[in-house]
Amino acid sequence: MPLTEFVPGQIWVQEYPIHFAGCDFNARMAVIKISDTKLMLHSPCEIDSVTKEAISALGEVACIVAPGSYHHIYISSAQAAFPNADTYICPGVEIKRPEIDFDWFLGDRPAELWQGTLDQVLVRGNKFIWEVAFFHRPSKTLLLVDLIENFTDQTPNVNWLLKLWWKVVFHMWDNPKPAPEYQMGWKDKVAARKSLQKILKWNFKQIILSHGDLIETDAKATAVRAWSALLGGA
Repeated sequence: MPLTEFVPGQIWVQEYPIHFAGCDFNARMAVIKISDTKLMLHSPCEIDSVTKEAISALGEVACIVAPGSYHHIYISSAQAAFPNADTYICPGVEIKRPEIDFDWFLGDRPAELWQGTLDQVLVRGNKFIWEVAFFHRPSKTLLLVDLIENFTDQTPNVNWLLKLWWKVVFHMWDNPKPAPEYQMGWKDKVAARKSLQKILKWNFKQIILSHGDLIETDAKATAVRAWSALLGGA
């Protein structure tokens, strides 16, 4: 799938296929300009020669980011394509993928490489899944991986099994919500709520998410609805 421009001159996205637990759907990589010449790969796809050439035409890849518990599959491919880049991982990825070499853990403080361009929050409180949410200041774009999923009748490359689960079991079809692992795994709701409240303080206008349709209107209201069970719960 091609690399497409989402925010002119600043953010590009590329979808890539995923097969998980019998379900077919897409994930999404973001390529973010963090300085005049340097780029971040956020949740990278497999980097073949065509993708490498397209990314390299935009600038130098300075960092590769595995932002969540399930978003590390193609980190090694990205490292092979861009060996001079530093690798940052969400805590917990080092347990699931001990063979991956990495340079830094992601947390609540932006790295020096992207300080001033991206803010971030480590979402705490779940026993199954972790992620780091990013806010791209210049374009007011929120970047999530699994904290909101947005599958609809317009979402491409989704098979019948995912539709069945999302419509009948999880009631998430055309109803943006956190991934099921989030919904079933909140163990410290106070810590989780604090994380979400930090995200909602950002003045984001649109959301790049990994699974489902991008959210380009009413972004903050959509996030509040998606997280309402936790934000308003005990």
